[in-house]
Amino acid sequence: MPVNRLLYPLFQLGNPQLRIFRPNWFVKLVRPGKVQPPDTVQFRIPMEMTKYDIKNYLEKIYNVPVGAVRTRIQFGSNKKRNHLNQRVKQPDYKVAMYSWRRARHSASQTCSPKRTRNQRRALWRRCRRSSWRTRSRGSDLTRAEEGSPSGLDSDTKPA
Repeated sequence: MPVNRLLYPLFQLGNPQLRIFRPNWFVKLVRPGKVQPPDTVQFRIPMEMTKYDIKNYLEKIYNVPVGAVRTRIQFGSNKKRNHLNQRVKQPDYKVAMYSWRRARHSASQTCSPKRTRNQRRALWRRCRRSSWRTRSRGSDLTRAEEGSPSGLDSDTKPA
């Protein structure tokens, strides 16, 4: 039912006025054709809607933090034919791709502890040695290196 044709109850003296604010358009959630990141959602929207309208729509009505909104106009299909074998074009529609705003992490959460130069060298040697052993001799790894596929366990020491 179109939004413009909704019937509101009649105002009666003594009752407060009924005020319901509804948007003048419908937004349809659709499955995207190609695989998208998990934080991305695709909508079909009316041609009159802009990026700012979508941003306000999602923030004010659904309380969703909006990161980015991308819109494009999709050409309607022209493949159908009628009974006279004439092509019938489907109407064009607008597509909006929305991705939500991600929380920023502080530097302490994203950075790993710094390794010293000697620790990096030992890790590199261990990696080279274990890959050389697996390629040249098959399964001639030591017992400590058998636990992990690359031989990079933290309890192993370089020889």
